[in-house]
Amino acid sequence: MENIYGDNLPRMQAVMDEVLGYIREVRDQLKAKYGSDPVEHCLSRIKTEDSMREKCRRQGLPETEESALSVIHDAIGIRVVCAFLSDVYAVRDYLISIPVLTAVEEKDYIRHAKPNGYRSLHMIFRHTCGLYVEIQLRTISEDTWAALEHNIKYKKEIGGNTALLVKELKRCADELASTDLSMQTLRDMIYEENNTDLKG
Repeated sequence: MENIYGDNLPRMQAVMDEVLGYIREVRDQLKAKYGSDPVEHCLSRIKTEDSMREKCRRQGLPETEESALSVIHDAIGIRVVCAFLSDVYAVRDYLISIPVLTAVEEKDYIRHAKPNGYRSLHMIFRHTCGLYVEIQLRTISEDTWAALEHNIKYKKEIGGNTALLVKELKRCADELASTDLSMQTLRDMIYEENNTDLKG
């Protein structure tokens, strides 16, 4: 069976590496501004062929190169975990300014959280070469919550406590979101104070 990506894997890898390079650029800029790296960690992957074929079947699409690269937009995926909320949007704004990237979709689950409490900024970019890249941007708190929620969600022994579990997960998400706002305020105060000292 022919690879669902055809002969595009080297091109996909090149596009992923290029976008990671742009992320390194904005990290350097923000590090120079604030004195610390705004990105806690950055993960990237090209969806495996088996996973892409399964997604095509789930969405009722033919298992073809066109489905994998043109209809489905997350064959190339990058997750950027930032220290502060402002860093999330600074990275977003920088990526939007890159001439070879066009933002074709944005779902802001930070400002408009999902009902279960999930928060993250999802972006789909189209490279001038025609390939799509999905980028998820979130804070450390949001990433921690998502990882724990995923771990709990797939446990089989929840039993009859599902409603309580959902309620508690939402409460934890809201508390973490509040902490993110508080930490952002503290960072802004420290930055402003340092700038005032430098000017004085």
